[in-house]
Amino acid sequence: MSGADGLPPSEGTPRTLHDGTPVTLVHVVRHGEVHNPERILYGRLPGYHLSDLGQQMARATADHLADRDVRRVVSSPLERARETAQPIAAAHDLEVDLDERLLESGNAFEGQRVDRRMLADPRHWPLYVNPFRPSWGEPYAEIATRMRAGLDALRAQVKGYEGVMVSHQLPIWTLRRSVQGERLWHHPRRRRCSLASVTTVLFHGPLPVRVMYAEPAGHLLDAAVDVTGEAGEVTR
Repeated sequence: MSGADGLPPSEGTPRTLHDGTPVTLVHVVRHGEVHNPERILYGRLPGYHLSDLGQQMARATADHLADRDVRRVVSSPLERARETAQPIAAAHDLEVDLDERLLESGNAFEGQRVDRRMLADPRHWPLYVNPFRPSWGEPYAEIATRMRAGLDALRAQVKGYEGVMVSHQLPIWTLRRSVQGERLWHHPRRRRCSLASVTTVLFHGPLPVRVMYAEPAGHLLDAAVDVTGEAGEVTR
């Protein structure tokens, strides 16, 4: 069976090029839908778990990766990420290891319901001064640095095989743009990183040579209430 990478599983032996260079895959998974009836931008706040639909999404992604030669699963410490990682790890008889580098990005609006009224409040205007940094949260460059460090660490640990890291939309999208050599600032609604999606980075040795994308839970997105599609971690 081939995955989003178009390559067959390694069948228990390290995958290499003809010259012995290891070929490694790291699947970067976004968590599933969160139970969030108050429509809060929850950010790094504890206590936000997957909804019932989010759990279905996690299982769909676990099924998508079940035939891959996954040797390690790491996750952001936040509940929604751990709960998405658990069925993936279980399918490979693995434990979920936590990595603080995969945390959601910091955001000054954390804990608030983000709507037009809140955004128009003059008290918040200083936060909009520099959207390229951005001025309302953790700088894109810092997100990219920590996510690249997490990615490279997992790649080294599963050299010649495959690994999974579970994180959040903005960190994943920032990581992808960094790997592809693109500018980090972007429009939030143009992120291609839907709920429970899989962004796969193919490495030849330490070099990322290709990025692929799959939506194993795509058939469930229309039913999602919280954090759907490309709109970022703010509810519709």
